[in-house]
Amino acid sequence: MMPTSSPKRMDFTGLYFSAKGFIGRLMLGENLRAKATRGAALLGSASLGEQASRFARNMLLARILAPSAFGTMAIVMSSASVIGSLTDVGLRASVIRNPRGREPAYLNAAWWLAMGRSLGVYAVCFVIAPWVARFYGNLELSALLRVALLSALLEGAMSPRSCLPQKEMKFGRWAAISNGGAVCGVILTVILSFVLRDVWALAIGYCSENVFRCLLSYILCPGLPTFGWDRDAARDLLSYSRGAYGLSFLNLIFTRTDVFVLGKLYSPYALGLYVMAVYLVQTPTGFIQNMVGSTLLPAFAHVQDDHRRINRVLIEATSWLIALGLPAVVAIWLCAPSLLSVTYGARYLKSAGPLAVASAVAAISIVNGVITDAFSALGRPALHRRAVAASAVIMIVGIYPACKLFGLVGAQIASLVAIGTSYILQIMRIRSLTGLRLVRYWSAFARAGLVCATLLCGGLFIRFLPLAKGNVLQIALGLCTFLLAYSICIPAVLRMKKDA
Repeated sequence: MMPTSSPKRMDFTGLYFSAKGFIGRLMLGENLRAKATRGAALLGSASLGEQASRFARNMLLARILAPSAFGTMAIVMSSASVIGSLTDVGLRASVIRNPRGREPAYLNAAWWLAMGRSLGVYAVCFVIAPWVARFYGNLELSALLRVALLSALLEGAMSPRSCLPQKEMKFGRWAAISNGGAVCGVILTVILSFVLRDVWALAIGYCSENVFRCLLSYILCPGLPTFGWDRDAARDLLSYSRGAYGLSFLNLIFTRTDVFVLGKLYSPYALGLYVMAVYLVQTPTGFIQNMVGSTLLPAFAHVQDDHRRINRVLIEATSWLIALGLPAVVAIWLCAPSLLSVTYGARYLKSAGPLAVASAVAAISIVNGVITDAFSALGRPALHRRAVAASAVIMIVGIYPACKLFGLVGAQIASLVAIGTSYILQIMRIRSLTGLRLVRYWSAFARAGLVCATLLCGGLFIRFLPLAKGNVLQIALGLCTFLLAYSICIPAVLRMKKDA
């Protein structure tokens, strides 16, 4: 008689070889999926190094600088983003998706448009800096804005050929430029913090990141702009940009309104506690979104005429992001206070609520970004703009009463409602555009959601037991829940791919 454990052993053996073969095909193949996966792995490794350096910097600086320094710098960055977003017209995405994107004349036209935008952004920021300082009652903001926003000029001055690595799905050079420049800036910020010990270290460090990126872009993607002007190329760039115009500003309302409102309602100290907690989630979220966008946008662009393949890529990417992201959200909900205490110190415990809600906002934002990349590749950024406009309206209307009612956590509650609404609208629009099957799409959420909800309930029960006290035990509980969820969700995604 066969042992009763044999079928189970065979099941795990088959799952192992299935996973091994699947990973091998992804990493060694030459099809679009393989190229996109290798690019994601490369960009992920580079971005992970960058985000690890930012995380280590924040842990260190939270103990060197007062929370008010981070609150003041949040206002600086948010104010700068307002002007930059008003003039963002999606030039990089236009170059990546356009068949003419490799032509020198096309790249040159894109460079001059980007440089003109950057000059305009800095000029406006320079003029309005004193008004921003007076609005917040902090005269130091004026000089901080004028120095930190030199980064806008440097961003526009990057090499005309710096878009090509992404377009050609050769991500090594782009990772060296983007992530390498950021790491150099982080190192300089830490050095300056020991010397200056105030918000100026953050402002100069923020500007230095684009200094390094600009230098690296000319080293790794050499090519100088010329004084020639291709009217057809410029017209084509601006034609795409008309559909993308306003997207960044609407996104800004969603992502930065909390800083503007809380900066007016609360002290820089309280704002600093809030932004550092939210950054704990937004830092890895930014890394994931950059990595996913950098790989999926060119992947979608390669199959933009085949809606069936677009839907397949979209569902597959969403399945993996849900399987990898939901367990992290559960872990943060279980150990948010302990995570803040260990990372930044006991004075940041007050912002555990915003951190927990921000993790849910981040998860929805990431999967929502996959649909956004599909819209961009299809040349329909205006569809995304409508969804973002809805989220912007919700933020404008809801954030003030939410903050007055719930305090600091109210800002993230408003963000959660806004991003949820935007996501639902995007699903409806991609369905009408590509014929996406919603049952197939939502199945990516069903298994992971059920597993994570069960583990969250169990984890919350254990958390309040007398033995589960202390930062180390709380974090250990979150980590165990995280790993257990992964062990269930990832094989489920592999089985779903095998059955598809």
